[in-house]
This record gives sequence, structure tokens and C-alpha cells, in this order.
Amino acid sequence: MGDWLQRNIVEPGKLPLLLALTSLILTFVITRVITRLIRAGKGPFRNVESTGGVHIHHVVPGILLTLIGGFGAVASSRFGFGSALCGVLFGVGAGLVLDEFALILHLDDVYWTEEGRKSVEVVVVTAALVGLLLLGFAPFGVNDLSGTEAENRGTALGTIGVNFLFALICLFKGKARLAVFGVIIPFIALVGAIRLARPGSKWARRFYRNRPRARAKAGLRAYRHDRRWSRPRRAFEDWLGGKPDPAQLPDGR
Repeated sequence: MGDWLQRNIVEPGKLPLLLALTSLILTFVITRVITRLIRAGKGPFRNVESTGGVHIHHVVPGILLTLIGGFGAVASSRFGFGSALCGVLFGVGAGLVLDEFALILHLDDVYWTEEGRKSVEVVVVTAALVGLLLLGFAPFGVNDLSGTEAENRGTALGTIGVNFLFALICLFKGKARLAVFGVIIPFIALVGAIRLARPGSKWARRFYRNRPRARAKAGLRAYRHDRRWSRPRRAFEDWLGGKPDPAQLPDGR
């Protein structure tokens, strides 16, 4: 493990990226824990209010830390304490910003709503993409690769590219969650790509327009899928991203 870390992370100058990814994940997890404690009225933490009574969201310090870490990383090399520190600052800032991605997207405080769960999905995708860069599949910056190593990494890189293509197809078919997790776990997106699109998706509007049987089958399959998996999916999402306010749920639950 030490040799792999030295060869694939330290020598190519990817240590700041590793620190940024680790900081992002830890910041997101810690932030979610703190916000849940604040919401439940437990622990020493409270919302930050300005003198005018305006709630200061943690995206504000997140933006500042992201700017400091980003510009510091650009001004420094990929090696040394300065670059490592900038990686940590950037990761912490990015974690705070992405945790409130839904707020930025909707320009509204949707943290504890269904829309607020987009923040969790964005963090998962971001962590997956950065993780792929760190795994060393791409031979960039790694010295003295043998022919077999270069071939294996090229094959892995090609597989990742195809997997992203399947994830894009899932998105067009209206299967956003399969696309998100398909980015992380190979071939999950393939399942969504080869099955019928969800009714109302861009794929269905484009390719099922003159196929009434396909539209009917897609609608029936979506109904059965939602009926079977709605409760387990909601329970998992509540555990991962926090349970939305009852008044904000689509069906009032």
C-alpha cells in the first residue's frame, strides 16, 4: 500500500488532491451531523445569525475557503506543505458549498426538502469523480509504467468512459439516481440504459412518441417500480440526507 501511495499519489503530485477529497467528504459528513443536531435542538451547536436576524448559511464560509484554497493552489506547486494546506482548505470549502448546492440551484432555503437532496447526489458524484482521478487508472504523471500496466490502465479508463456514457443515457431516460450511483459502481448504469425509459423523460418524448405500446409498458413498469421501492428508497434517503419537513413532502407525509 505504501509503494502504491508513493508511486501513484505522492510522486505525481496528487497528494493535495487526496487531501482535498478527504477534507470534502469529512466536512460533508460532519456538517450533516451538526445540522441534524441543530434541527433536533441537541448539542451545543446553533444556527449563526447576523445582527439583522439573517441566517448565515455555511455556503458563505465555504465560498471563502474555496477561493482561498483554489487561488493558493494555483499560486503554489503540487508539492510541499503549502499545496497540501491549500488542498485541505479547498476540500473543506467545497464540502460546505456542495452541501448547500440545492440552495444555490433553487435560490431558496430547500435544505430540508425533497429538492435539498440534490446536494447529497452532487457530493456523491463529485467524490466519485475525484476518487477515479486518484486511483491511478490514468497513467498521467506516473513514471516507468510497464507495457502491461499501461494497457491495463487504458482498458480501465475506457471502461470508465463507457460507464459514463451509460450514466448519461440513464439521465435522458429519467433515471437520475441510477445514473448517480452508476458513476460509482460499474454496470449499474447499464441496467438503467437498456431498460425502458420513465414516462415524461426526454428519451420517452423523443423515441416513444409514435410507439403507444412502449409508452403504456413504460408507464406500467414505472408504476410497479415506484410502488415496490418507494418506501425503502425514502427510508434510505432519509438516513443519508436527513428527513424532509412533513409540510414539504409532495404528498404531505
